Amino acid sequence: MRHVLGVLGVLAAGVLLAVSAAMNWRFGFSLGRTELDGQIYGAASAAADCLKALIPFFFFAAIRNKIWSQAAASALVWVVVTAYSMTSALGHAALNRFDTTGQRAQVAQSYQDLRTELKKAEEESSWIPQHRPFATVQSAIEAHKSQRAWKWSNGCKDASSKSEQKYCQEFHALNAELASASGAETAEQRIAEIRSKLAGMEGTTAMSEADPQARVLTDLATAFYPGVTIENVQMALTIFVALLLEIGSGFGMYVAFSQWRLYDVKAPAAPQMVAADDNTAAAAVAAPVLTPAAVQTKKPRSGANDNKTLDKPIEAPVAEPLQIEAQIAEAQTLVAKQPEVRAIEAKPAPARRIAPETNTERFYKENVEVQDGSSVTATQLYEDYCSWCDTKNKEPSALPSFAREFAELGVKKEKVAGRVRYIGIALKSDLALEEATKTLLYRADAA
Repeated sequence: MRHVLGVLGVLAAGVLLAVSAAMNWRFGFSLGRTELDGQIYGAASAAADCLKALIPFFFFAAIRNKIWSQAAASALVWVVVTAYSMTSALGHAALNRFDTTGQRAQVAQSYQDLRTELKKAEEESSWIPQHRPFATVQSAIEAHKSQRAWKWSNGCKDASSKSEQKYCQEFHALNAELASASGAETAEQRIAEIRSKLAGMEGTTAMSEADPQARVLTDLATAFYPGVTIENVQMALTIFVALLLEIGSGFGMYVAFSQWRLYDVKAPAAPQMVAADDNTAAAAVAAPVLTPAAVQTKKPRSGANDNKTLDKPIEAPVAEPLQIEAQIAEAQTLVAKQPEVRAIEAKPAPARRIAPETNTERFYKENVEVQDGSSVTATQLYEDYCSWCDTKNKEPSALPSFAREFAELGVKKEKVAGRVRYIGIALKSDLALEEATKTLLYRADAA
């Protein structure tokens, strides 16, 4: 699971880094006066963004090793490249947001205009008097013109008699009805056209609001801070996107690689206590006798001062010869006076503290054998170490930590044919496999 999470984290951080590098490249390319200048600026911008993701490794490694000048230089470079990348991310995010919201604003405005125009056309259509269909009214007018009163009144231009005047009134009424029918047809066509445009805009992303996300966040913010405007929210969202890219691409790799514990520091185990000798009368008396005891200290597994090693043994103080002889004589006298030696409870001698063995040291003792003329590649050695950890139900160290700890054991290491090999050792598993193979071949030959 640890490896799966690490791989997923590296992939996610890699995507953020690639996006940030692409944005930096576009920003740098836009600064060039010619295409070649743009390529140069773009490459420098992308390289600066990649360096931004590597600097955390350098910075914290310098802090661990107490190289303060390197740590300060790393911090300064990180501030510069991050500031440059931040400006690029802000510009890119702002440009895309405002372009998108601008297009949505145009669509929203067009939609609102059409709705207003439709409402106006429907109102105007309602103002038209009731009428018959246009074709019906047109037919009625043509039939009215076929009467003799049309000629007598000279096309209703000279109506002298009452019958002619009545005839002409009917004719003018028909003309008015025809105009109403014609206006109604025009209004209906306009309404149908507007509704067709509105139907084509149905389902668009923004029909009433140019930036729905900013609007919703503004409404939520105004419940607590009444002075917040939609422009403030849009600016905050732009800065948030830029921070996401910069922080994710800057520290994502460092956080993801922590799954493999590249720089883990394990706390030392509790010191082991050496049991004292059997409690006999003579031993109890002779307990004050101090014998030299060499205490060999080993280097810590990890830390800032790994190069500091105490190789000289520390000897415990030794009692004076006269005191030792007196104690021996006293013990012999006590044994002579008492036929049956009773066990006398004595305080155990001070236990010696022994540094705990690391997993690498245990693996070396159990799975590695010194053999002249043999060698093992670093890859084979680490794979065998991981298999040993699985059998022991232990968590294997990362490859850099294992290589550092194994080098402390004094095994010679050389680079042969482009591969790192440890000289003078062999894996017991390989030796067992070789021995089994020889046995099978011998049996086959014997048969």
